[in-house]
Amino acid sequence: MVVEADGPEDRKPQSDEARSAFVAPAGVEPPVVQEEEHPTSEFAVPRGLAPEPPPEPEGSAFAPPSTYSAKHAPPAFTPAHGLPLVRLPADAPWQDRMRTMLRLPVGDRPVPEIARKEDETGPAVGRVLDLTLRIGELLLAGGEGAEDVEAAMFAICRAYGLDRCEPTVTFTLLSITHQPSLVDDPITANRTVRRRGTDYTRLEAVYQLLADINADEVSPEEAYRRLAEMRRNRHPYPGWVLSAAAGVLAGAASVLLGGGFTVFMVAALGAVLGDRLAWLCAGRGLPEFYQFLVAAMPPAAMGVLLTLLHADLRPSAVITGGLFALIPGRALVAAVQDGLTGFYITASARLLEVGYFFVAIVVGVLSVLYLAVQFDAQLNPDGVLNPVERPVVQILASMVLCATFAILLQQSRATVLFATLNGGVAWVIYASIAVTADGSAVMATAVAAGLVGLFGQLAARYNHTSSLPYVTAAIGPLLPGSATYFGVLGIAQNNLDQGFASLAKAAALALAIAIGVNLGGELARLFMQAPGAAAARRAAKRTRGF
Repeated sequence: MVVEADGPEDRKPQSDEARSAFVAPAGVEPPVVQEEEHPTSEFAVPRGLAPEPPPEPEGSAFAPPSTYSAKHAPPAFTPAHGLPLVRLPADAPWQDRMRTMLRLPVGDRPVPEIARKEDETGPAVGRVLDLTLRIGELLLAGGEGAEDVEAAMFAICRAYGLDRCEPTVTFTLLSITHQPSLVDDPITANRTVRRRGTDYTRLEAVYQLLADINADEVSPEEAYRRLAEMRRNRHPYPGWVLSAAAGVLAGAASVLLGGGFTVFMVAALGAVLGDRLAWLCAGRGLPEFYQFLVAAMPPAAMGVLLTLLHADLRPSAVITGGLFALIPGRALVAAVQDGLTGFYITASARLLEVGYFFVAIVVGVLSVLYLAVQFDAQLNPDGVLNPVERPVVQILASMVLCATFAILLQQSRATVLFATLNGGVAWVIYASIAVTADGSAVMATAVAAGLVGLFGQLAARYNHTSSLPYVTAAIGPLLPGSATYFGVLGIAQNNLDQGFASLAKAAALALAIAIGVNLGGELARLFMQAPGAAAARRAAKRTRGF
C-alpha cells in the first residue's frame, strides 16, 4: 500500500533542538502582556527626557562652556544687595572719569562706549600701548603725580577700545598690560624714564592731545605726529631770559624778606652766577646733585662779601633770596601727593630725590659759610627772624617772584598771569596769619597753600589741563628759604641744636605746603560732581595695628 505524503513537514518530525521550548504551540494564541509588566532597568532614561551629552575633554578653567553664546547669554548672578550701576557721563572731564575707573574694581568697570561696525577693526594693540607709554613718559618727566599719569594712560587705552588694560607707574618705570580675554595671553610693554625736564608748555600740549584723544578726534597716526612735534618744539623762553628770571626771582625774594634796592641787585647777581655755573656743570655731564651744590654757592658768597664789607644791607636776605630759586618745591608736593594717593614706592623715591637736592643746597651754602666763619665774618640771622611789614612792597615782590618762577618753569604766557595773581593771594593770606596776627608760620603756610591748590585746581578744570602751571609757581613765596638758611648758619657756627631745629622747621613748612596744595585740590574735586561717585572706591579704613 502506497502512502502519499502531505508535505515535507509530514515526512520528518521536528526535533526538540529545532524549536524553542518557549514558543507557543500551533493554534494557541499568545497571552496579552500588560504595559506595566514590561521589565525595565532603574537606570534607564525616562521617556521624553534627552540623554546627557558626553563629558567634554578637560581644558582651561576659563574656557566658556560649549552651550554659551555671547549673543544669548544667560542672566548673570546678582547678589541680594545688587550691583551699583556705574555711569560715566561724556561731558565730565576725562581726568575725573578715568580716576573713577581706576578706583573701581576690575569687574565693575564699564566697557568702552565705542560703536564700531562689524567689519571695522580697531588700531593695533602694540601701537596703542607704545603711544600710551610715550605720553605717560612725558607726563611723568614733567612732574605729574603717579595717579594722574595712570589716569592719562588708562584714558588713552579706553579711547582706542582696549578695555582690559592695567597701567603701572613708578618713579622711573612705566608699564602697561593688556589682556584681550580671560583665555588669551596678556601683552605687556614698559618704558623707562631716564631724563626729567621742566617744560609746562609741553605739558599743556600733552593735555590738549589727551583731550582730543578722549573726544575721539585723533587717530593713533595723528597722535604720533603731534607727539613728535611736541618733542621738536623749542622752549618758549631762551637761556638768557631764564638766567635773568632766576636773578629777578632771587632779588624779589630778598625784598620780600626786608631788603632794599641794593640787596635786590646783589641777590640777583648771585643767583645769575649760580644759574650759569649750574648750566656749565650740566653741559659737562655732572649729576644734578652737583649742579644744585654749585648753584647755591654764589648767593652765599655774595652775602658773606656784604658782611666782610660791613655794609648795613641785610646779608641774610641776599643768601635767603638765592635759596628760593633752588628749593625743589614741586618735587616735594608731588612726593606727598603720591604718598597720600597710595603710590608709596614713587613717593619714597621722590622724597629721596628731594632729600638729595636739599643736602646739595645745604652743603653748598655750608661750605661758603664755614669759610666765612674762619675769616671772622659776623653773620647775624636777626634780619631773617624779624620780618619787616611793608604790605604793598611785599605783595608786589611776591607777585614778581611768582611771575619769574613761572618763566623758569617754561609756562605759556596765558598761564603766567593767573599764577602771579594766585601767588599774590597766597602771600596775603600767609602774612595776615603769620605776621599781622602773629600766628603759627606752619599753619599760615598750610592755609595759604590750600588756597593755592584750590584755585589752581579750579582753573585747571575750567581749562581742561594740568594744575601744575597754576600751582607750582604760586607756592614760590611760601618756600622755606629763611628757615633753611638759618639752620645751615647754625650748623656753621657750631650751634647744632639750633641749626637742626631750624632745618626741622624748614621740613615742617615744606610738608605744610605739600599737604595744603593736595588738600586744596581734593576740595576742588568735592565741589564738582564726580562721575560714578556712588560706586567709587571708598577710602581705606584705619588699620588699628593689624
